[in-house]
Amino acid sequence: MIERAYLDDARTGQGLARLEAEVARLMALFAEAGAAKVDPAALQPAEVLLDLYGEDIRARAFVTSDGEREMMLRPDFTVPVVERHMAHGAEPARYCYAGRVWRRQDSGASRASEYLQCGFELFDGADPAAADAEAFALFARALQGRGLQPATGDMGLLFAAIDGLATTDDRRHALRRHVWRPVRFHRLLERYASVRHPKADLVSEVGDDPLPAVRAAGRAVGKRSAQEVAQRIKRLVRDAATPPLADIEVDLIEALLDLRAPAAQALTKLRDLARESTSLAPAVDRFAARLEALDTRGVDVHDLPFEGSFGRTTLEYYDGFVFGFYAPERPDLPVIASGGRYDALTRALDAAGGGVPAVGGIIRPEALLALEAGR
Repeated sequence: MIERAYLDDARTGQGLARLEAEVARLMALFAEAGAAKVDPAALQPAEVLLDLYGEDIRARAFVTSDGEREMMLRPDFTVPVVERHMAHGAEPARYCYAGRVWRRQDSGASRASEYLQCGFELFDGADPAAADAEAFALFARALQGRGLQPATGDMGLLFAAIDGLATTDDRRHALRRHVWRPVRFHRLLERYASVRHPKADLVSEVGDDPLPAVRAAGRAVGKRSAQEVAQRIKRLVRDAATPPLADIEVDLIEALLDLRAPAAQALTKLRDLARESTSLAPAVDRFAARLEALDTRGVDVHDLPFEGSFGRTTLEYYDGFVFGFYAPERPDLPVIASGGRYDALTRALDAAGGGVPAVGGIIRPEALLALEAGR
């Protein structure tokens, strides 16, 4: 229970004083960058917000009731901050916060179910590349001298490649949904690239209307209605008749996921890949603009690590630039800081559907102090 042990140390005696000082330092740095402090309630309405988180967070949320509606302990700050901004904010805007979040963990897991986050969120559509660079440079400055290794990625590249596939909307939607689960994603990609669909025999005899067969199959089990099951069978029938993905399309996605290089070198390789896919070109242009903005902020893009698969096991609302800072010599500790771009989340919480380009991230001060204490 390493993580729980260092959390206990950080919340008592001198550890608590150091923790409070570290939180104050981070919040002062964020305020210096123009951020207004916000403090979303610990209990949040569950009905709407749970739908905005990915499946992993939904499964780990602490859900309760206030007697009238379902509530949850906040599993992060970004969603309630976005909700607040879309209801009351004006662009551009910067926010900062510090407080506890709660996420269920598996029985016996070493990860804590309650921990502290300090965060910064930036809403500005004037120049998204400059906003990405501002957020990353701010976190790099906050963690300077701590011996941390940065990591960067770009979910927008992978989504662009998926959206450009010459296949059905159902298949593109499935790949986008499961991009956060690497094993499931690769199984889907292999299946969609196969000439012989593995479920072709299963669905070949249901006919145009599978509902009668579903109703005749016996007593219903589970929460799905007969109509929902029939619709699922129809999708399987359509999918079994869909031509396989072209090898060049599969190779493009695999090349993106396998790409590991300093960011400046990665751009050269991405330019080569974009020649094979017109859908990828705009995302590569955004990548290039971000590198220019990072360079302007003093970030050495020739040494900045980039991984095409980075970010696939983080929060599912990230849809562009993603970054993290971690301690390579301390695998027992969680990622010290993480963040990214989440434009689609703002659109989901905008009544008009327009949204505001946004980027942000969090630092775990308890983990940061544990790192220093272990040296």
